[in-house]
Amino acid sequence: MLLQACAVGAAGAATLLGAGAGPAAAAPTGIANTGCADVEVVFARGTFEGPGIGKVGAPFVDALRDRLPSRSIGVYAVNYPASTDFARAADGVADVSNHLSDLAARCPATDIVLGGYSQGAAVSAYATSDAVPAGYALPTGLSGPLPPTVANNVAAVALFGKPSSGVVNLLHQGAPPLVIGSAFAGKTIDLCAPADPVCQFGSLDRRAHSAYVHNGMAEQAAEFAARRITGG
Repeated sequence: MLLQACAVGAAGAATLLGAGAGPAAAAPTGIANTGCADVEVVFARGTFEGPGIGKVGAPFVDALRDRLPSRSIGVYAVNYPASTDFARAADGVADVSNHLSDLAARCPATDIVLGGYSQGAAVSAYATSDAVPAGYALPTGLSGPLPPTVANNVAAVALFGKPSSGVVNLLHQGAPPLVIGSAFAGKTIDLCAPADPVCQFGSLDRRAHSAYVHNGMAEQAAEFAARRITGG
């Protein structure tokens, strides 16, 4: 309902950002005795989806497993409210940053795939930022951009329906711009379904924002990530 949201304010836009509950995070399979998977997907769900990786994260992980049958794949669901309060996306950014730092330290050989859908795509995109915008005070739990030692362990970033700057400004005036950091730009696939009003501000087809479940983009992103991991 983004058209209505543009007329009446941020609540309607937030409703559109990922509405609908999704499945919980899949359990890691085939992890070695070290407790480290060959690959770990860190995925942030969309607004209003229940705890887990959500309706887009699930087919993305399934498609990645299909393409990497010989590798163990763990899954981490980003912990954040995924609510209409867009300012609380900072909770997810902090959780992503802390989890990636811990994972890189514990499991330096694990290839990390960072992903997100809708508001979750904003969370993951913010986590890649090169610098803190001038005049912006970091929320509690964030100390700054991810260090290169952590960024190097991220093999791929997959974003689905990342909010446009127009939507971000509608939801939370003064929010930092969504800019993929230089350390991640070459390994990021940023997908926007045709006419998705969340990533194409001004579009009118609200159904397009849910198309990632069945339009082949989950498979497209999985293929991209698998090639990044295998060097194919």
